[in-house]
Amino acid sequence: MKCTTCFHQCDIPEGGSGFCRARVCRDGQIRPENYGRITSLALDPIEKKPLHDFYPGSLILSAGSYGCNLRCPFCQNHEISQENLHSRSLYISPEQLVAEAEKYVPEGNIGIAFTYNEPMIGWEYIRDTARLASEKGLKVVVVTNGTASLEVLEEILPWVDAFNIDLKGFTDPVYQNYAGSLEQVKAFIQRAAGEAHVEVTSLIVPGKNDSPEQMDRQAAWLASVNPDIPLHITRYFPRWKDTDAPTDIGLMKELQQVAQRHLSKVYLGNV
Repeated sequence: MKCTTCFHQCDIPEGGSGFCRARVCRDGQIRPENYGRITSLALDPIEKKPLHDFYPGSLILSAGSYGCNLRCPFCQNHEISQENLHSRSLYISPEQLVAEAEKYVPEGNIGIAFTYNEPMIGWEYIRDTARLASEKGLKVVVVTNGTASLEVLEEILPWVDAFNIDLKGFTDPVYQNYAGSLEQVKAFIQRAAGEAHVEVTSLIVPGKNDSPEQMDRQAAWLASVNPDIPLHITRYFPRWKDTDAPTDIGLMKELQQVAQRHLSKVYLGNV
């Protein structure tokens, strides 16, 4: 059976799993094996998502599962994103997660963020939980690499208030290194920004996406979608398979100035 969740369009045999390790074929149907399987749950500052211009100063209950449809060698959460942790996860139903989020409202919680791994590979859980959360007046945030299909995006878009979307570079070779698709991410950003609050994050990796020319093209394109989209330029640190030195802070400041030629809100992170 063909999985149409993302650009990979995996042909999954009966009993097998897709590239993401989370979608499987059972009884002739593609299903999210990670539905409701939570590996990480924390009450985070909204700025950690990162969202700068969406309810600043608030908290949000952040939930993560396992699996990812990219292979970034510097992944900060590779322990959950690049593994199948079904047996080491805890099942939390949509109703239970919403109830947990409501419990923390008196402490400043505004809702639920789907994050840590790539949440869109389990979009059915986002959809089912977000519907319930919206009925309770809770906000819904999705932190994603943006490589899901537009058909899948439409399934959740009515109930999502904000996205942070990774834009890992602005050339096809960058995305090929990570088993991704630049065009899919661009389409995802454009559609999401038409309906919800969107902020974009670009992790600056030395030698991959750190040229001023690439940032200029990227920022100009984002401005063509909406010049007020906040862009977060964040610092690479060695993790998992990558051992390169952290991004030079001076270069990050230079790239910020380049992006500010086109965008009204450009923030530096991890400096």
